[in-house]
Parts: sequence; structure tokens; C-alpha cells
Amino acid sequence: MKLALVTDLHANREAVQAVLDHAAAQGAERYAFLGDYVGYGADPGWVIDTVREYVANGAIAVGGNHDSGVADVISPSMRPEARQVVEWTRSQLDDAQIGFLKRLPLSVTEGDMLFVHANAFAPAEWEYIQGRIEAVRSLHATTCHYTFCGHMHEPKLFHLSGTGKAGDFIPSPGVPIPIPPLRQWLIVPGSAGQPRDGNPAACYAIFDTTEQTLTFQRVPYDHEMTGDKIRAAGLPERLAERLAQGH
Repeated sequence: MKLALVTDLHANREAVQAVLDHAAAQGAERYAFLGDYVGYGADPGWVIDTVREYVANGAIAVGGNHDSGVADVISPSMRPEARQVVEWTRSQLDDAQIGFLKRLPLSVTEGDMLFVHANAFAPAEWEYIQGRIEAVRSLHATTCHYTFCGHMHEPKLFHLSGTGKAGDFIPSPGVPIPIPPLRQWLIVPGSAGQPRDGNPAACYAIFDTTEQTLTFQRVPYDHEMTGDKIRAAGLPERLAERLAQGH
């Protein structure tokens, strides 16, 4: 089965549609959404409704910190810029959309796979997997061989051997990577809606559970249109600019 892994959609309709179209063309049979459907972008309602449709058809979905901020309480650590967008987003959503965000679990375990937004060791505290130390801590917190998480907006792959040897690398798009369950793996697909690795193309990944391979993908989209929508909504100009810069 080909499982598409999509995270940090951030209300970016153009990027999300491009990713979903690309994944379908690659033969994706199921989808896992790893949180942060809202925040930063100008199309939160459309993104939520789209994810709801996929969930109704068997997709996995977990909640992120921006989703929690909109549906419940804004984190004290959230930057003023993000806080402004959260408050604007609340005004754009109806009760059903807010309800969907409220009901999202922090994590989902299915077989040998763990799906979570931030990390496995403290999902509700939203700590980032910034490097190997945090990745190993997350892998030690689960017995699953495959952990999929978002939050970090840059694609990364970490692994931990049975003897405790850890490694990581930055993947090349479109190149299948063998990830057999002889090790534990932590996969960060990168952000679909707001990439931050200097490349504006949307990120996602496909896990082929039969072949036990992982392929990171990059998908160009019309980020200028997305930026224009952000400006038209009266959201911070910087949010439009960073889409074009990939930062």
C-alpha cells in the first residue's frame, strides 16, 4: 500500500491541492495528515473540509498546535504573528469545522506505525524534533518502528539501530529510500503549506508499506496566488513573502 504523508498544510489551498493531485498520480491509496491544517494561510475552511472528506474515506488525521490554538487555547509560546492568524482563523470557521479540530487526537497508532504532529515523547507540549537528540528521545518513547511527524517544516529522516546507533540525513526528492523494520525510523515529510528549507515547492512523502520504501516529494504550486490571498485577507505581509522564499 502506498501511504501519502501530508503535514503542516497551514490553510494553503493551492499547495494542498497540488500535493493531493500529485499523490494521486503517484498511486497513493491512503492518506495520513499530521496536523496544522490552519494558521498562516487564507483558506482554513477549505483545507479543513478537504481533510474531513479524506478522513471520511479512511484517512488518518492528528491535531497540531495551530489546530489546538484555534479550537481551544492559544499556546503562550506562540509568536504574535501566529497568534494574530489564529484569531483571524477562528472568525472564518463554522461550528462543524471548529468541532473537527477539537476532536482530532494527538496521536494515532496503527500496527507498527505512529502518527503524531510534534513528537512521541510529549505530544501535547509541541517540542520540535530539531536534530538527532530529540529524534532519539522520540524513538525511545515508542515501540513502533515507524514514527511519522510534522511540526518541523523541513524534510528529514532519522533512524535508530537496535544497538542504539543513531543517524539522520536530508533526503533527495523522488528517490525511494529503503526503510526496513530492522531499525526504528522517524520521518518528517516537511510542510505542504509552508516549506522552510529554502525551496518554495510543497513537501510530502509516500511510504510504500509493501516495498518498505519511503519517497520524499516536492511539488511546485502557485505560491503567488496564495500570497495574494494572504494579503487580501489582511494577514501579515511576511507570511506571503516567506512562501516565495521557502523560509
